Amino acid sequence: MTDTRSVVIERDIAHPPAKLWRALTQPHLIAEWLMQNDFAPQVGHRFNLRGEWGGVLDCKVLTLEPERALAYSWNFKHEDPAYDLRSVVTFTLTPTATGTHLRVEQAGFRPDQKQAFGGAMAGWKAFLDKLEPVLGGLDG
Repeated sequence: MTDTRSVVIERDIAHPPAKLWRALTQPHLIAEWLMQNDFAPQVGHRFNLRGEWGGVLDCKVLTLEPERALAYSWNFKHEDPAYDLRSVVTFTLTPTATGTHLRVEQAGFRPDQKQAFGGAMAGWKAFLDKLEPVLGGLDG
């Protein structure tokens, strides 16, 4: 088996898990902080994330534990193996005294995918920076 690497980003968010869960699972909210999508919160649902750069990610919901964990495949077909990505993104929500600890892990980067790995590291930080104002605009 090939060794793979993971991008892991952790944030403490000053909102309860229920509110964060909405932003992770409601398509119109996902579009505000991540990408355009046809997500549905059910295990086995296949959906696409459409990036502003024109790329389309093929995804499938793998894990769905309301207000606790969400995982889906995050695959990008590309003729260049350095960008041909088969990965899994997992969001883990842990309640804290001040809100929620969010852990985002994207696993599956091969050693020859240094640029994709670096892009994901920067990308997730940018996505999560956009998530905070979305949460701030939600009621409850």
